[in-house]
Amino acid sequence: MKSSLLISRRRFLVTSAAATAAFAAPRVLTAQKSEKQLVIGEGEHRYEVLHNWPQLPDKYQWQTTHNVAVDKEGLLYVIHEGRENQKDHPSVFVFDKEGKFVRAFGNQFQGGGHGLEVITEGKEQFLYVTGYQQLKNFAKLTLKGEQVWEKRAPMDSGLYPKEEDTKPAKRWGRDAFMPTNYAFLPDGGFFLADGYGSYRVHRYDKEGNWKSMFGEPGKGDSQFNTPHGIWIDQRPGRDMSVVVADRANKRLQWFTLEGKHIKTLDGFILPANVDTHKDVMLVPDLSARVTLLGKDDKVITHLGEDPQWREQVLKDSMKLRSSRTGEEWVAGKFLHPHDACFDPAGNIYVAEWVHTGRITKLRKVS
Repeated sequence: MKSSLLISRRRFLVTSAAATAAFAAPRVLTAQKSEKQLVIGEGEHRYEVLHNWPQLPDKYQWQTTHNVAVDKEGLLYVIHEGRENQKDHPSVFVFDKEGKFVRAFGNQFQGGGHGLEVITEGKEQFLYVTGYQQLKNFAKLTLKGEQVWEKRAPMDSGLYPKEEDTKPAKRWGRDAFMPTNYAFLPDGGFFLADGYGSYRVHRYDKEGNWKSMFGEPGKGDSQFNTPHGIWIDQRPGRDMSVVVADRANKRLQWFTLEGKHIKTLDGFILPANVDTHKDVMLVPDLSARVTLLGKDDKVITHLGEDPQWREQVLKDSMKLRSSRTGEEWVAGKFLHPHDACFDPAGNIYVAEWVHTGRITKLRKVS
């Protein structure tokens, strides 16, 4: 990781009151093997905590875990930011319903792997990936890892400098293209959040052709400060809309499909992404918790919420994040949830932004 990025990350942690830590090998904090079941949540939303759930072969290394997605068969896809100097190492790992390793691919995303979603198109499923850092791209793959297409900055938007789509420079800024996450429409079109770059949301058709954009940097409605996560809100009883996790502004914002602002919901710390299951919305928060919202968008519960633990993580952020043993982590608590998703049964998978990766399964027990 370049020194400029480290400085940016550290400043981000200090100013946002968020922190993270590192996760060791799958033998540490194996809550699923303890004699007593570890359960968090309340009421109808209680979950057994299974830290370090996936089983990775010794020939691979856990790296900085970023995002997770589940296909129709229940396979879990995990993308790592990876390390630019390890081009021979895959960045995408796939696990079955029991957490057993299935396959790995995606060497081309080492050093910048970020977002991913599994989408059904007709009778086939595809994996969509975003890359930031030096990659500055987004791509469509088969579920086995074969590339269908790859694209870079939408130059028709008029936002980006010359060669940002052909020879992008290794830099950050509001004129850089740093895509983070997708939101897919029923017709196959999609929205793409340029969460680390221009702070805009781009709209594409199903072939990946740029159509329009909305948003701009700022703190007001329809403005963003790190629009990191995005999702199509199709929960029952409401019109379809686009919800954006406006991370550094500590809020969610809803928009029409044409990009017109509908409403803003405050009360978050650093919301990183969004997913839905039936009438429940899932919001992983970089500041050590995962939030569930009900159909009225009111908080059901904050999973892993513990202000004292969050303060400890902030105080010892660099020490914990560089740890290789995880001995100071607390079972049932999170450090830095970067993404989370539901599976069809309502279980939750949480990916945390830590140096040696961490994937937790929250198995629904209520």
